Amino acid sequence: MHINHSRISLVLLLIFLPFKSRACHPTDKQALLHFKKTITSDPSNLLKTWMPHTDCCTLWEGISCSSPSGRVVNVSRPGLFSDPDSPVDTWMSGTLSPFLGNLSFLQVLDLSNLKYLSGHIPPQLGKLSKLNYMFLESNNLTGPIPVAFQGLNQLKSLYLSNNHLSGVVPSSLFNNFTLLSQLGLSGNRFSGPIPPSLGRMVSLTNLDLHENNFSGRIPETIGELKNIAYIDLSENQIAGTIPESVGGLSKLEILYLNGNRLTGKIPSSVDGLVSLQFLRLSENRLTGAIPPSIGNLPVIRSLVFENNRLGGKIPSTIGHLTTLNAIYFSNNRFTGKIPASLGNLKNLQSLDLSRNQLYGPIPSQLQKLQTLQDLDLSFNPLALGSIPDWFKKLRLFRLLLSGTGLKGEMPNWLSSSSISTLDLSSNSLSGKLPSWMGNMTNLSFLNLSNNGFHSSIPDEFKNLTLLTDVDLHSNKLSGDLNPIFLKSSEFALGHYSSIDLSYNMFKGHIDDNIGDNPVMDFLESMILSHNPLGGNIPKSLGKLSYLEVLELEGNGLSGEIPQELGNAKSLKTVILSHNNLSGEIPGQVLNLEYIQRFDVSWNRLRGKIPPHKAVIPVSGFVGNPGLCGAPLPPCKHS
Repeated sequence: MHINHSRISLVLLLIFLPFKSRACHPTDKQALLHFKKTITSDPSNLLKTWMPHTDCCTLWEGISCSSPSGRVVNVSRPGLFSDPDSPVDTWMSGTLSPFLGNLSFLQVLDLSNLKYLSGHIPPQLGKLSKLNYMFLESNNLTGPIPVAFQGLNQLKSLYLSNNHLSGVVPSSLFNNFTLLSQLGLSGNRFSGPIPPSLGRMVSLTNLDLHENNFSGRIPETIGELKNIAYIDLSENQIAGTIPESVGGLSKLEILYLNGNRLTGKIPSSVDGLVSLQFLRLSENRLTGAIPPSIGNLPVIRSLVFENNRLGGKIPSTIGHLTTLNAIYFSNNRFTGKIPASLGNLKNLQSLDLSRNQLYGPIPSQLQKLQTLQDLDLSFNPLALGSIPDWFKKLRLFRLLLSGTGLKGEMPNWLSSSSISTLDLSSNSLSGKLPSWMGNMTNLSFLNLSNNGFHSSIPDEFKNLTLLTDVDLHSNKLSGDLNPIFLKSSEFALGHYSSIDLSYNMFKGHIDDNIGDNPVMDFLESMILSHNPLGGNIPKSLGKLSYLEVLELEGNGLSGEIPQELGNAKSLKTVILSHNNLSGEIPGQVLNLEYIQRFDVSWNRLRGKIPPHKAVIPVSGFVGNPGLCGAPLPPCKHS
């Protein structure tokens, strides 16, 4: 949600402004005491000072009154607020009392972020004809928005986000909200169409309806919101086309329509969005070409169009958008060459054109992008052959060229780069893994899988102290695993998260003390399948409390499955098939709480399969003549 600091400042002003008044009006005092009675738990003592025998205007925290009438104008007991030292997070549970509707002079109602305030919103709140600000977000409220809210014609801000509210938003609700500038209904369960009466809220500057179940079309009347600066309709089920009228919103700075079911083309009227800075249209079903008029957005900073069905050539007019920081066009159907005009985007930091049908070469004009940090051209038929030498002039942190037709050896200029993420997988690279890779000390993610490398892993890999994710599967690598597993790191950031060395020719055994190495503490996935590895499964793997995936199939492992593996409480997948394992299946392993996939087929295991809760198919146990018990046939009793 777009944070509006004027709201915070205003609320704080109203909370702490010292109103001088007579005693609190009895009607208002009784209404507040009724509300306190509906609160079932107040561990943070937010209402501690609300006592029947004291004056609510002068002694009750969170209450402000007008002078000299003593009428309550502000009720502010939010669960999240700031003190001079740090934010304070509090909560209380209960319901909203209908008696709050008797506070006929109320201007501000802030009961936000109380977490467990539940039940329906009382329709009686619709009687608060003087109310300017209502903040009820981040609670546990349910039910619809009361139709009676159409009487709140003085409202300037209405925030009901992050509750469990549902139902259709009444079309009459927006008819009288001519003063409303901020509307937040996100993170609920509202359904049905967005009412066309939306266009009557002519003062609206912020509209946030994201993460609901709204359906239907975006009303054409949205173009009447001439003061709007922020629109977020993302993560709904909105269908149809983007209305041309959107192009008339000249003050709009942020437009998020991602995660819907929008179809059709991006309207050519988009060039009317002269204040637009952020545009997200991703995760829809948009088709057609990007209109050349998109090159007329003078202050645009981010274009996010990924995961659509957009096609045609990327318009060269995008090169006019010199304020752009980010382009995300991945997973569409763009064709043709990468426009050379992209080299004019002097402020560009991220460029993602992956998973399209673009062909090469990469225009050399991109070497002018001295602010570029993130480049992803993966899975395009670029037929690169090699990475252009001018890439060394860039200051990249992430380089992803998977599936782009690379051949030959890795370029040695990478050794002096600052790259932290390198993905050159699914190419035809060959030769040895170069020892100079040990100089890439910023590397945290490395994927060289599905290539033709045929050496051992150089000892210099131990120098990659920040490396957390390494994927070398499906190469012709040989030798032992020590350069990976015996890495040391003084930094928690350098502890492994995932390792995939499967489908290679590694020999030797898995180090017995692998689970004792601190760099393995946070390992979530280890895949060593289909190598000629021997020896036993190390007992120390049971010490890896974050390990979720362990795949060791297709090796030459022997000995028993260690029962200590049952101490790796996060395990979801254990694949040990096609080895030479013997002995019985430890019940501690088969009954791990989160186990979903378990396969020990084609080994030499024996004995009764331990009782287990997980649904494991027969295929997970076959090929072990000595095994019996469900789901295999029952054991024979002698």
